[in-house]
Amino acid sequence: MNPSSKDAILRKQGLLNSHPDRVQAPSFLDHDFFDPLDLLQVKYEMLRCVIQGDLSVTQAARLHGFSRPAYYQIYHAFEQHGIAGLLPLKRGPQSAHKLNAQVMEFVDQLRDQDPHISVPKILEKIQRRFSLQIHRRSLERALTRPKKKPLK
Repeated sequence: MNPSSKDAILRKQGLLNSHPDRVQAPSFLDHDFFDPLDLLQVKYEMLRCVIQGDLSVTQAARLHGFSRPAYYQIYHAFEQHGIAGLLPLKRGPQSAHKLNAQVMEFVDQLRDQDPHISVPKILEKIQRRFSLQIHRRSLERALTRPKKKPLK
């Protein structure tokens, strides 16, 4: 695989190691198979070295470019979720936390009163009523989501 295309793939998947220069483990320096840019591989190899008894936690963490606390976080994530635990988590809110049921009910009322009301106008009214700054795109996504059916 072309190194630049592998870098692009790793970056797109959130697996590009931002500090490959910190990886000083001999396997990553001596063998082409081991790629210090591949964050998943670096984490796995760090764990493997400790689990097999080749290195202490302190040594493995340092040689793979991590701190001891980071090692333990990585280890616990691996223990709980297997290899998937080594994948980076999405950052930031995972849902439209500002657009709660009360705000969306208000939006529905506005749209019932005026079906042609613009998104900027809705955002302005949300700001006035709830003192919330909502990004235009967040509201647009919320408006296109299917509504949940009420429980019977």
